[in-house]
Amino acid sequence: MKKAAMKDNAAMSNDENTNAGAAALQIPEAVAAALSGWVQQVAEQTAAPVREALAEVEADAAALRETGAELEAARDQALAASAEHAAEIERLNTELRDARKLATDALVSKAKDQLAIDGKDRQLADLRAQLERNVAAQATESDARLAAEMELVGATTARDNFEKEVKSLRAQLDKSYAERSALRTELESLRAKK
Repeated sequence: MKKAAMKDNAAMSNDENTNAGAAALQIPEAVAAALSGWVQQVAEQTAAPVREALAEVEADAAALRETGAELEAARDQALAASAEHAAEIERLNTELRDARKLATDALVSKAKDQLAIDGKDRQLADLRAQLERNVAAQATESDARLAAEMELVGATTARDNFEKEVKSLRAQLDKSYAERSALRTELESLRAKK
């Protein structure tokens, strides 16, 4: 139907040109309206996916910000736990040094007394068991601290990956804005030519 109207307009335009002689050529109003409608339709069809992509990018960015905040909180918790573990390990190390000193003193004393007193073997075994328990407790705390540090490293890596993804999505969003601006400029240019 548009083609037929355009043909009719072209025929009328040819007749007018023939009749007007050297008059300047002008785009018929129906053709200009059809072109304007077509351009507007193309602009709307082109902008719709961009708007949808923009909304998705903004939703993704909000989710990433929320995840980043959660990761920050998890990191802070891991750091606090790590500090607590470090303090506990330091305390246990101090206790272990004291226990070793006591055990060493006791061993020396018991070694001297063993020649004279029966049954000191059992006391030495008890001291050794206590020392082993302290060493085992220190190893457990050390393992817990290492696990907390590994969780912190994992949380930091995940946060960095989310930040990279946010930057990528921001770049896509900026590109979509640029394309939309270009389409608006082109549409305004076409409207100005009307």
